[in-house]
Amino acid sequence: MLRRRLNRLFGRDERRVDSRTIYVGHRPCPATDAFIPPKFCDNRIVSSKYTVWNFLPKNLFEQFRRIANFYFLIIFLVQVIVDTPTSPVTSGLPLFFVITVTAIKQGYEDWLRHKADNEVNKYLVTVLEDGRRARKESEKIKVGDVVEVVEDETFPCDLILLQSSREDETCFVTTASLDGESNHKTHYTVPDTEKGLESLSATVECEQPQPDLYKSLGPENLLLKGATLKNTQKIYGVAVYSGMETKMALNYQGKSQKRSVVEKSINAFLLVYLCILVSKALVCTTLKYVWQSQPGQEEPWYNQKTQKEKDYLNMFTDFLSFMVLFNFIIPVSMYVTVEMQKFLGSFFISWDKDFFDPEIQEGALVNTSDLNEELGQVEYVFTDKTGTLTQNSMEFIECCIDGFQYKNRDSSTELDGFCVTDGPLSALPLINVPVRHANIWASNQRSPDRRTSIEEEELFLRALCLCHTVQVKESTGQEDGVGDQVDGVLGLDGEMVHPAELRGTGPVQLLFINQSIHHTNELLCGFGLISVYELLHVLNFDPVRRRMSVIVRSKCGDIMLFCKGADSSIFPRVRQEEVDRIRMHVERNATVGLCYRTLCVAYKLLSSEEYAQADAGLREARLALDDREAKLMAVYNQVETGMSLIGATAVEDRLQEEAAETMEALQRAGMKVWVLTGDKMETAKSTCYACRLFQRGTELLELTVRTLEDGGRRREERLHEVLLDYHKRSVHYKSLFLQICQNCTTVLCCRMAPLQKAQVRRCHGRSPITLSIGDGANDVSMILEAHIGIGIKGKEGRQAVRNSDYAIPKLKHLKKLLLGHGHLYYVRIAHLVQYFFYKNLCFILPQFLYQFFCGSSQQPLYDAAYLTMYNICFTSMPILAYSLLEQHICMEVLMSNATLYRDVAKNAMLRWSPFLYWTLLGVYQGLLFFFGVRFLFSNPALQDNGQVFGNWSYGTIVFTVLVFTVTLKLAMDTRHWTWINHFVIWGSLAFYMFFSFFWGGIIWPFLRQQRLYFVFANMLRSVSAWLVIILLVLLSLLPEILLLVLRKPRWPHSRQVRYTHI
Repeated sequence: MLRRRLNRLFGRDERRVDSRTIYVGHRPCPATDAFIPPKFCDNRIVSSKYTVWNFLPKNLFEQFRRIANFYFLIIFLVQVIVDTPTSPVTSGLPLFFVITVTAIKQGYEDWLRHKADNEVNKYLVTVLEDGRRARKESEKIKVGDVVEVVEDETFPCDLILLQSSREDETCFVTTASLDGESNHKTHYTVPDTEKGLESLSATVECEQPQPDLYKSLGPENLLLKGATLKNTQKIYGVAVYSGMETKMALNYQGKSQKRSVVEKSINAFLLVYLCILVSKALVCTTLKYVWQSQPGQEEPWYNQKTQKEKDYLNMFTDFLSFMVLFNFIIPVSMYVTVEMQKFLGSFFISWDKDFFDPEIQEGALVNTSDLNEELGQVEYVFTDKTGTLTQNSMEFIECCIDGFQYKNRDSSTELDGFCVTDGPLSALPLINVPVRHANIWASNQRSPDRRTSIEEEELFLRALCLCHTVQVKESTGQEDGVGDQVDGVLGLDGEMVHPAELRGTGPVQLLFINQSIHHTNELLCGFGLISVYELLHVLNFDPVRRRMSVIVRSKCGDIMLFCKGADSSIFPRVRQEEVDRIRMHVERNATVGLCYRTLCVAYKLLSSEEYAQADAGLREARLALDDREAKLMAVYNQVETGMSLIGATAVEDRLQEEAAETMEALQRAGMKVWVLTGDKMETAKSTCYACRLFQRGTELLELTVRTLEDGGRRREERLHEVLLDYHKRSVHYKSLFLQICQNCTTVLCCRMAPLQKAQVRRCHGRSPITLSIGDGANDVSMILEAHIGIGIKGKEGRQAVRNSDYAIPKLKHLKKLLLGHGHLYYVRIAHLVQYFFYKNLCFILPQFLYQFFCGSSQQPLYDAAYLTMYNICFTSMPILAYSLLEQHICMEVLMSNATLYRDVAKNAMLRWSPFLYWTLLGVYQGLLFFFGVRFLFSNPALQDNGQVFGNWSYGTIVFTVLVFTVTLKLAMDTRHWTWINHFVIWGSLAFYMFFSFFWGGIIWPFLRQQRLYFVFANMLRSVSAWLVIILLVLLSLLPEILLLVLRKPRWPHSRQVRYTHI
């Protein structure tokens, strides 16, 4: 990897050769040539960030890139170098604690990545070495090794298929882990390969590694790492790309660093407090030199007069000393508390039993914990349709043959007046067709008012039986025959029927029963006859073409092309007079309101010359190394023209459970929902109506492509003009598009490619918080582009789940994830941030005021132990428990009243007005602490023996009032009490009392001076001190008490809600 990065840095990638030569089995060919083995990378997969050797320097470098950590490092170095009033321990120990905890968290997460890498790298595989089978670890595979893979195993690297256990030299794989497609793909061995691999001497010329999954060697011979072998006992392949050069590794798009809006608010508040800190240091430095410059002012022993020739240097040193004295106004421990809150808080999502789905036996998954609070700030929701809003489980409803409709007898859908119904689906012959997990069944009973000929019906059914890529699993038994291939089929009454029992029941039956290893499809026809078709070519489906085709040859020698696909893809390629008979059925099925998905079926009879030309073109295109996709597309377009339209099918994609209620709740919460789908507009609009995103009275504004037909000019000329016009005013169109769409409650975008989904999200910029949710690999780009990516554990693989920030089993769980957990997470962390700045301002303001009464001598008000322990021990655990457990509103109310989500939207609790309130509260309490205790000290005799307290007693009383006030303030803000809250709040106060007695009651041998020796104990002997502490705590909390009594509650109390429900 280092070599590859250096090459890229110095521009050597452009000068390297475009292909690589691989010697199969590491045997040179011919043997007389001088053999210099080429150098390729090993087969190790590395997804971790650190190693044992670079963890410490690399992690420290990354942590000190954070402004707060770097600032405290500078303060620590200043304390070490310059004679400052406080010990370096006061800032060094908190910084060490923060760095250590963060390093442990990041080290643990990287250890998990190492563990996952080792599971892949240490996996045992079988390799042929010198004609013998040897077991070795996956990471030891080298380019050129011949690898054996058995059924249901994943390929350890990118392989060229050399040999297969199947007689037709093919194998079947699934690439669900790569592109989300779960169907079986057919791969072919390299032609004219010797059977004996032990003595094979051959070379492979292939391109250098590329990230595109379907380029270079193409899908015919290349077996990609991560794919799984199916329906094939074993295969042998030669490794061509290994390790980080495999297509899976190169195709992985790393997640961009997503920053939450809370982190941005923290940085803004931090700048304000940095300005306050610098201002305090400048004021105190100025006052010190003003005080020293007064004539006749005698210098005390602890504040010697500065030398004239060193005034500027000493002034800068004093400025740094004051910066050190006041540096605790910057809450460095807040960062580690926020990290712990996010990390521990993410477990509550994983532990939520409401997210558990018994069907897949899984719950919610949190892939990143840095965005928990963002779940409560979502403004735009971008969602996929198929598999997200709908179940992606297709159920056959009806079909149309030659303009006449055949409908399921159990369907209760009312038909419009413009279509003719020929009776129930029982008028169709027997058929079992794979239409996206749907089985189509009917008996052979005839309707007396039939409008379509038997030949048209048989042709339609033959097209459905032949135009697919269904693979029948190989039989492992001793007997051959249909019974070994098909266990049974489901009849209309729900009973399982054996195929043998179906023979001879009628004259017009069609049933796909087998696809043999000799590229033949077998159809069960009427009276038990089996019709065999030779499969010549498969023109695969892809999202651009939106159709697939097969070329078959019948026993009588007829060569036919059967094609099925979307109406927008089929209609332009058939005779237009046939389109009108089918179009009305397709449009009606798309707008019937039940999420019907339509598929058009066409065929073409090929002559010998046409097939010979198509066959030559396909073979040449598939062997091409350059522009293979473009050449294949040209041949596909050439052969798929002039077809005859047979009919169309309609299947229902049912809505997800509680999809309508979820979308309705999100809209009530103030979120705008954008549906981004690749389906046609009519089907997508029907889904939006069913999900209540569109209401019957909703005014729809349709933005469509401008027509290219103008004044009889050629289409290409008009297209060129439109593109130039768009290029000139692209910025204007983009802003106009956004202005229109942002004023809509719901936006539906149809016919979207995966990258277009990401581009639509990118149009919004980074200001509004966006959420993308999807279940398939085509949604990954949209998920990665949004602020928050949600993956659904659906039926289209787990690519979306692996690339998401959060994963949920069903769409209905999104409601609780946002309205419940998101709302609470934001309120908790917002209160945590404001509370940290507030309590540190209360902490440092008395220290600043003290400088006005000590001649700006940099004398600290608090002991070094208090400075160190304040943020680490005395006040850290209560706010951490609050930020994890607080529920100002119970979950039931948040779920039932979606409008509560609007109260915290758009970062409401971290705006400048709440920040100003917390700052003024901290200033008020800081002034009260200092001057209240000073009023106490106006009495010259505070102890029973007539002695007075010293300056350390003064600071200890202020610190005691401070600790009790900020802790009780948090207790007043807590509305959901648990035993943990009681333990940490009252336990923190008890720990402070115990520590103060313990710290001042023992002579510590490692301290040169012990400032608090028996200070705390003597202080508590004074009744005046007790009285002032209690009075000051009450006066400090008085504004909060009055607000709680007089102000109307912003949210209902959780206990009140529980009583109301009871």
